[in-house]
Amino acid sequence: MGSGVGRQRTGAVSGTGSVLDVRTVTFRPTKVELLNEGGLATAVWSETMADAEMLKRVTSGALTKVTANGVTPLSDGFRLGADADMNVDGELVHWVAYE
Repeated sequence: MGSGVGRQRTGAVSGTGSVLDVRTVTFRPTKVELLNEGGLATAVWSETMADAEMLKRVTSGALTKVTANGVTPLSDGFRLGADADMNVDGELVHWVAYE
């Protein structure tokens, strides 16, 4: 029986403007939080959402449900799609992944 304690990992990547695999998490996340430092956008994906989805908030405060180019969980991390606010070439994206 598990301990009931979930793991979390943090990190940052430089956006590429195209699909970006983050494979340093070491587990399949059940939730991913993102913060694009350059564009001041945030997003969250949870296991109750479909692959490539996320809820995104941009600088204006608008909250949208992204149904393509969002977050897809991988066995050892996650894939960040080519979303124009979250994955901008050269902009730093901080992330937190939860087990």
